Amino acid sequence: METAYLKKCFGNCLTQALAEVARVRPSDPIEYLAHWLYHYRNITIAEEKKSQEELQLKEAHDRSSEEGKPTEMLKEEGCQTQQKCEKCHQELPSTSLSSDKTPALQEDMAPLEEKTMRQESPRGVSSVISEMPQRAIPS
Repeated sequence: METAYLKKCFGNCLTQALAEVARVRPSDPIEYLAHWLYHYRNITIAEEKKSQEELQLKEAHDRSSEEGKPTEMLKEEGCQTQQKCEKCHQELPSTSLSSDKTPALQEDMAPLEEKTMRQESPRGVSSVISEMPQRAIPS
């Protein structure tokens, strides 16, 4: 029963400590053994803290990368949408009239406007309206 306890508490540590005492052969082996065991404990505690911190950092990194995925997906969708819009604008024929075509269209419409002006106004419509100057609609 004591052997199981000693193995559980000291395990490999006591074997290493006794081997070190035998190798160094200090003048006070008990004090040397005590210091060696304290030092071993401090190193073990520091290593445990370091491994816990690394584990926490890894978990935090995993969480942040999972939280960042929706943001990345939204950015990617936005870029894809913008590319589609740019592609559509390039594929659409120009619907705006160039300044070169505007005078020609106005000339074509002039006979239609004159014909419309000559037509008889419906009852109740003032003749002033037909005499008003017509403005070209800016395009």
